[in-house]
Amino acid sequence: MFQGNYIEGQFFSVSGSEKAGEWALKSPADLSDSIGDVAYSYAAIDRAVESALKAFRSWRRVSLSDRAAALKRYQEQIKRREEQLARQISREVGKPLWESKTEVASMVSKIDISIQHGQKLTSDYEIPNIMGAAQEGVLGACRYRPHGVMAVIGPFNFPGHLPNGHIVPALLAGNTIVFKPSEKTPGVAQLMAEAMHAAGLPAGVFNLVQGEREVGRRLCVHPEVAGVLFTGSYEVGTRIKQDTLLQHWKLLALEMGGKNSTIIHQDADFESAVQETLLSAFLTTGQRCSATSRVLVHESLLERFLESFHARAKAFTIGHWSKPSFMGPLIDAASVDRYTKFLGIASREGCELVMRGKAIETGHAGHYVAPSIAWVPSPSIEQTKKSVFQQSELFAPCAAVLGYRDLDEAVAQANETQFGLVTSVFTGDRKVYDKAREDLEVGLVNWNKSTVGASSRLPFGGFKKSGNHFPTALSASLYCAAPVSSLEVAEPKAPEAQAQAYPGLNWKP
Repeated sequence: MFQGNYIEGQFFSVSGSEKAGEWALKSPADLSDSIGDVAYSYAAIDRAVESALKAFRSWRRVSLSDRAAALKRYQEQIKRREEQLARQISREVGKPLWESKTEVASMVSKIDISIQHGQKLTSDYEIPNIMGAAQEGVLGACRYRPHGVMAVIGPFNFPGHLPNGHIVPALLAGNTIVFKPSEKTPGVAQLMAEAMHAAGLPAGVFNLVQGEREVGRRLCVHPEVAGVLFTGSYEVGTRIKQDTLLQHWKLLALEMGGKNSTIIHQDADFESAVQETLLSAFLTTGQRCSATSRVLVHESLLERFLESFHARAKAFTIGHWSKPSFMGPLIDAASVDRYTKFLGIASREGCELVMRGKAIETGHAGHYVAPSIAWVPSPSIEQTKKSVFQQSELFAPCAAVLGYRDLDEAVAQANETQFGLVTSVFTGDRKVYDKAREDLEVGLVNWNKSTVGASSRLPFGGFKKSGNHFPTALSASLYCAAPVSSLEVAEPKAPEAQAQAYPGLNWKP
């Protein structure tokens, strides 16, 4: 049962004239599984922001140790709801239960990482006699302060872990939160709000507003919102940027997807490369911003790779989240339609569909599809530039396979897309990896490791269409606090000393 919005420490159901709209939510894994009806209100946005602004005035003055203690209590509440959260993620997203459990585990570990490692990036510091002997006694100081009310806009694919990656460091820094989750995953967000409530955070420090696109837009442009922390598609991130264009003071941390490549060099450990690429292309049904969608294979391995990759892609289990499945459904019918449409585009652009993805039946009426593999014969940079198929993030289980002759060609192909999130390089030669790493235009480069499965103890973000230079994960702490510099003199010098420092300054005490 949905409880509505969580504002100033209470849940409020949406009804009557305040209701702006409502939608019925069904599980993408089983359309007969009705999760519930969710109502939304535009009026709730103002109340949530006002609540967060009021709470900010006191929360920012709470000591770091006390804020950390509050987040540790939240961590305990997440642990208590571990099974419930995992099942809700699986119902709303469709991902297998085993995978949802790994997501909840990431939510738990994020608190410790932020407290033990992230907040050190914004530690205050002082520099004695910073102005040198000429102005002795001047203390230089840098102290970090929170921004204020932060809007967190969450995605559907990791409805707990990804918004949690913004929320936790923002709260630890002293900001307050208004969280607008994806309309696909309101139940996961409600469980997070319940955990915050049970942890005893002061009223207004964390707020939740449910809703669709317009709710998110109104929240982002609210004049009292100091920053927008977003994870999602490039298209939605661009709309946020456009909507807030005249609010140039507003911090925007945008993580916006990828069109990621894996390079398999001629000396790679072949079996490991195939297995890792299979995982990165099809895990979460390809609905990861870090999923591999382009596989660049040295021409000496191309035929062998296509044969092995195809055979293994046909072998894994696709099914309901409660079963021991590797891959679940896509999030909705529109995603299925878009997926099949792009396979048609791939064919028209000259790709050979070694494995053609399509909607399939699994015993449950859901948005299930088979994975696809598209071989790109005689690839060229010019072809890649013009290709709609190779330039678009599909967010579906589709891998394009391209052959290459030398490393420079592979790197050039990897760099040719409009995104720049992550690339993996499989090679037995460290020098080959280092050369590729230096030339690749991405925020993450992995060696003999797939493009998925990043660590929260490192920054996570990309270039070009993938982000706006505010990486998440460990470095989220950097955009959750702003440095304030000070020059401080405890014992001011007499005016005569000032006059001596500046020739021509003729005054007498």
